[in-house]
Amino acid sequence: MSIQENYNDIKNQLPSNVQLVAVSKTHPVLAIQEVYDLGQRVFGENKVQELTEKYPLLPKDIQWHLIGHLQTNKVKYIAEFIDTIQSVDSEKLISEINKEAAKHNRIIKVLLQVKIAEEESKFGLEIEEAENLFQKYMNGDFPNVEITGLMGMATFTDDKIQVKKEFLILKKLFDELNQLKKLETLSMGMSDDFPVAIESGANSVRVGSAIFGRRDYLK
Repeated sequence: MSIQENYNDIKNQLPSNVQLVAVSKTHPVLAIQEVYDLGQRVFGENKVQELTEKYPLLPKDIQWHLIGHLQTNKVKYIAEFIDTIQSVDSEKLISEINKEAAKHNRIIKVLLQVKIAEEESKFGLEIEEAENLFQKYMNGDFPNVEITGLMGMATFTDDKIQVKKEFLILKKLFDELNQLKKLETLSMGMSDDFPVAIESGANSVRVGSAIFGRRDYLK
């Protein structure tokens, strides 16, 4: 199917309250522009260098989300324009985002990335770490950052029961923190598991290959 057909197919599967983040990592500017022209405004990138190369070439009303692991020394390159950083996985990182946001007189939206998968390779805060960091935020630390929600990645497996169990762990934490401050975004689910994520309470999904095709299509 074409990118347009893929995009329309995904949009038709999403409830109206679920935000689509079109994950454009490794895909060319022309493909991103095509999806933009279909009405999409929220795009996700994994790497700072790729994002900073694409940003000047595309419309300025795109809301860019950084969804990959972010090193503190790279924050300064995106602080001026990034809409949301979904991958905050340490106090050191949120402190750096706060510092760089202040330099640009901005408040940058962030999601706390929580480790819910059993796989060792996944980044993220442990639940207790996320609770402690959120409490510091509620106490007035990080004034140039707004924590708007949580992000998590389930284990890469065909076992939907396990995937749902992991998503529900994040939903429980989201509901708990939502009692302290109204949160907007529970970002769970990618191309392979977003229907399960939505069943589990996600209101934002990160979909790339199901829209743009597998990344080897460029070769």
